[in-house]
Amino acid sequence: MKHFFRSSLLFVVAIGCVLLLSLPTIGQTTPESGSLSSLRIDPARLSATLDRGDLTDAVQQLEQGWKVQFDEYYQRQITLPLLSPDQIVQSLRQRAHTGKRSALIYAISLPTQLEVMLLSPDGQPRHDRHPIAASEVQATTAALKSSLVNVIARPQDYLPAAQQLYQWLIAPFEAELQRQQIDSLIFCVGGGLRSVPIAALHDGSKFIIETYSVSLIPAFSLLDRRPARLDGLRVLAMGASEFEQESPLPAVPSELATIAQLWQSEVLLNEQFTVGQLRRQRSIYPYGIVHLATHAAFEPGEVQNSYIRFWDRPLRLDQLRDLQLLQPVVQLLVLSACRTALGDPNVELGFAGLAVQSGAKAALASWWSISDAATLVTMIDFYQQLKTAPTKAEALRQTQLALLRNQLHLSSPTIQQAMRGIELPQQVEESIAGDLSHPYYWAGFTMIGNPW
Repeated sequence: MKHFFRSSLLFVVAIGCVLLLSLPTIGQTTPESGSLSSLRIDPARLSATLDRGDLTDAVQQLEQGWKVQFDEYYQRQITLPLLSPDQIVQSLRQRAHTGKRSALIYAISLPTQLEVMLLSPDGQPRHDRHPIAASEVQATTAALKSSLVNVIARPQDYLPAAQQLYQWLIAPFEAELQRQQIDSLIFCVGGGLRSVPIAALHDGSKFIIETYSVSLIPAFSLLDRRPARLDGLRVLAMGASEFEQESPLPAVPSELATIAQLWQSEVLLNEQFTVGQLRRQRSIYPYGIVHLATHAAFEPGEVQNSYIRFWDRPLRLDQLRDLQLLQPVVQLLVLSACRTALGDPNVELGFAGLAVQSGAKAALASWWSISDAATLVTMIDFYQQLKTAPTKAEALRQTQLALLRNQLHLSSPTIQQAMRGIELPQQVEESIAGDLSHPYYWAGFTMIGNPW
């Protein structure tokens, strides 16, 4: 049976990347210590700050330090003011109009302990410390990711790591989250934790997405927090099914055609899929959603090593501003088909900072690859959910829940209705599995940036 792999980021980035497992091992340099992702946070100072209970200063240290990290990696100064914890809390309160109550979880793995903090709408920061070495946190996150992608050989091996990470990151605040009726969690985390597939975390009886919508941000101060309105937006759907030096993506024409039947869209395929055409189309009409169905690679090392493949050339991550998604702002970027070297600290920075660097408010992406057909099913349902969900993160959650409950597959009535009149290449139909409930198929999808 043939399998065709792809992935998605949220320009709307279509999801499903080829996974390059370069996972760190115990004894290696910690994710925060590479030359490009230097900590810029003093562990001793942060630990002492938390010892005396000054959570306000601790949050500011993290916001400042992680902003510097992204500035260094993307080689540009992000000129946004740093927010105080009080301002962050106020911003969380202001999002109540979405019908979702959001809380923010900070986590950083220091050499001898894991520090976790909660900011919630009630304005009272909370802190929990786990006396766990950074090497153990690394080993646990590596175990989770590697076991998830080995779905056939070891279908349940992900559970111990998924439950352990839940106990570290969420369980200390569970009673408080329930008291405040929180149903949306935003994760702002340090190196080694940024690539955790948050949707797969498990409390022992259920997955986190059965209780919360989840999203990943680089730093709260880096978010475009202006109100988002998706109703009435049009989609610029672009991509390629053929490549000279990379594997084909045979489902792309069907994917773009189906999106065009669900949303008012402009579709540009193969030779029309160029940076110049993207900018030209956006100069004619301010498309609020950009969907790129193409190969993208998040590679180790400097930012110039990573790219998004257009028909005529690769666009390096440090060139993302060339897309001009900031004026007028793109609400959602979706990127399809990427290769991600999980475990590399700079790859984590590139992935987590994608929305900020591109100028889009949010991006949808996946940490690993699934079949072309499974990605197609996911993207179709996501666009359907996006029409009615109160937030982008909730739209993704509803799609993930449908996959978890084995309600989504290529022959599902809703998928068949959405694809009416659109034919699939035979190799794509052959690549689909009947049961897509395993987290391998849905937990890699991650909402990055503004979740609302």
